[in-house]
Amino acid sequence: MKPFKPQAVVSLLLFCLSGPVTGGELGTSPHDLVFRKPASTWDEGIPLGNGTVGVLVWKKDGRLRLSIDRADLWDLRPMNGLDTKAWTFAWVREQWTKDDYGFVQDKFDRPYEERPAPSKIPAGALEFDLKGFGEEVSVRLSIEDAVCLVTWPDGKTLETFVDPTKPVGWFKFKGAPPNFRPILAAPPYQAAKNLGPSDSVTGQDLVQLGYEQGRVEEAPGLIVFRQEGWGGFYYEIAAAWASRETGEIVALGVLALNFRRTREEMKRGFDTASREHAAWWKDFWSHSSIRLPDPVLEKQWYLEQYKFGAAARRGAPPISLQSVWTADNGKLPPWKGDFHHDLNTQLSYWPCYSANHLEEGLGFLDWLWALRPVFMRYTKEYFRTSGLNVPGVTTLAGEPMGGWAQYSLSPTVSAWLAQNFYLHWRFSMDRTFLAERAFPWVRDVAIHLDEISERDEKGLRKLPLSSSPEIFDNSREAWFAQTTNYDLALIRWTFRTAAELADELEMGEEARKWRAVLAEWPDFAIDPDSGLMFAPGFPYRESHRHFSHLMAFHPLGLIDGSHGEREQAIIRNTLATLDRVGPDWWCGYSYAWLGSLKARALDGDGAAAALRTFATCFCLPNSFHVNGDQSGTGRSKLTYRPFTLEGNFAFASGIQEMLLQSHAGAIRVFPAVPKVWKETSFRNLRAQGAFLVSAEMSGGDVREVRVLSEKGGRLRLFNPFHGRLRINGEALKLPRDMIEIDTKPGQIITILGDMAKNPLPR
Repeated sequence: MKPFKPQAVVSLLLFCLSGPVTGGELGTSPHDLVFRKPASTWDEGIPLGNGTVGVLVWKKDGRLRLSIDRADLWDLRPMNGLDTKAWTFAWVREQWTKDDYGFVQDKFDRPYEERPAPSKIPAGALEFDLKGFGEEVSVRLSIEDAVCLVTWPDGKTLETFVDPTKPVGWFKFKGAPPNFRPILAAPPYQAAKNLGPSDSVTGQDLVQLGYEQGRVEEAPGLIVFRQEGWGGFYYEIAAAWASRETGEIVALGVLALNFRRTREEMKRGFDTASREHAAWWKDFWSHSSIRLPDPVLEKQWYLEQYKFGAAARRGAPPISLQSVWTADNGKLPPWKGDFHHDLNTQLSYWPCYSANHLEEGLGFLDWLWALRPVFMRYTKEYFRTSGLNVPGVTTLAGEPMGGWAQYSLSPTVSAWLAQNFYLHWRFSMDRTFLAERAFPWVRDVAIHLDEISERDEKGLRKLPLSSSPEIFDNSREAWFAQTTNYDLALIRWTFRTAAELADELEMGEEARKWRAVLAEWPDFAIDPDSGLMFAPGFPYRESHRHFSHLMAFHPLGLIDGSHGEREQAIIRNTLATLDRVGPDWWCGYSYAWLGSLKARALDGDGAAAALRTFATCFCLPNSFHVNGDQSGTGRSKLTYRPFTLEGNFAFASGIQEMLLQSHAGAIRVFPAVPKVWKETSFRNLRAQGAFLVSAEMSGGDVREVRVLSEKGGRLRLFNPFHGRLRINGEALKLPRDMIEIDTKPGQIITILGDMAKNPLPR
């Protein structure tokens, strides 16, 4: 994959015509979004997308509106005043030591807050004045087909979707009036009125970008909007249409990159595009499925899978804070729609591994790998080390954007990102990926961390300054003189993993080197009563949204219940403290993460409760996560509603953690389901070792487990059965705790308990 470069031109075109159309019936599901009328705000609109192009369907000022977005539509001007050559990590430490930290805030945080760009920017919208249509009677998102269908009382309909593989979108109106025409709505880059509060959370007004308002030109059957931006960049939206009466007027539209693409797509036709679209989504849904006795959790999981399918593609930019659904309210998106790597991008890709969507997850890893030279230059300039680190807040091009320096310029960002490379290797067992990407990334992170460390008074290694996102926010106190548990977990994981992967590649000398470095770092700061602390002398005593002190437990798995009673006690005490201190300042992703924490601790009731709170209190009707508690039930003192996606995808990962775990060297099925869940199943969830696992529980007992071994190797499965069992038809006595079978590539292992009467469907 070539490095991403700022695009000089981004064109968004719509072409409409009329004529007889035949289309297949849309699938319906209990997981669909169904409303009586369109949403009245952009952030509650019906989301459509393909990782590059996004659309939100809603209604504004009486007109049906399709908000249009592209993931690569960015104002990429450099952040003014942010000079990581002059203001280095060593300089930050110097100001911190002298207690002159205000200078650091001025250099790194103030520009991010005060300057509107670099930033993700909106494209515009198409509107339809549907006078005479009457009030809508239904708005449905069919997640099976990824199609939005709007219906009116007399049978008029709108059907719209975004092509799954091309930068193209389609719509079809049935029953359109003879004078049917779209209206092109340009973003207000020169707004005449104040749009309300303007900051990095609520979004700064578009007028602050300093653009001259773009021109809209009209000709018979054609509207073109051209908007020029910073540095010669421009984009276009064009809408062309034609209609004729054919008994019932049908209007078609295609959204594409340029006129040539538009002509090609119109030749392909709506029916062909619709069939190809349906086939792609059918394949997507075939990768995995679940069945839960809790309809709220089951529906939310399917909606998260749908949004992941709409937001993640290989070859497209990775999932940013809002992905392809930039705010359509005259403002920049919250936090500039950027890439936050102190939690947000990582949580967004958590579900792709066990949900068996590795291909979509590679979009993130391809982007990181393509920008490796950019990150290495930043590492050399700012940290003065070799190896690899990544800015905690980046543009599409990977450049730092500033913000709170403790996190936007943290020394350990690339270590958490390294886990994504490691997980892809462990879930795929792709040895080429291991040798060419996973190990080189982890090794380069290890080189950076090795060089930046120094010795404490006991001779152990430490970071010059350490932090724990986002504890103490942006104050001087947010830097710790001793290495925090957050940083230490990432550091210890990096050196351990570098040694593990070097061993896998038969690089014994390098493996010994990294184990020797690992041995020079201290153990975690643990209070015997409250568990994991932020840092030595800093126990968890105040509610906070980011569970950064818990990284060693989840997601890194350095502390795990399978290691014995000591670590089980640490986990119990830590989670008990989290519960006791309470959720006053949690946001939505806190509850989503808590679901995985509880599941990893084998607490199914706790996991389900946390995830149900997320789904019912921190999401809008269209399932978008909006950070604050929207329920009025006091689940958090944060009640604001900036939309970001990481909580949605962390929720999906939490459900999967309840159903299947494989992080500790063996597979567990249904490790953390509530006691009242008696009828539960899943199909083709992926386990580490490249095993696809399906399982069914009936009456509270596991009936069947089926495993497809993609790459071969030893299958280790915690025995979930009671009594005798049959493996591939052979009756066996009950093994002890572990079922172990050597498998061949492509082999299917079917294990039935005595209670099993009907095997899982093939």
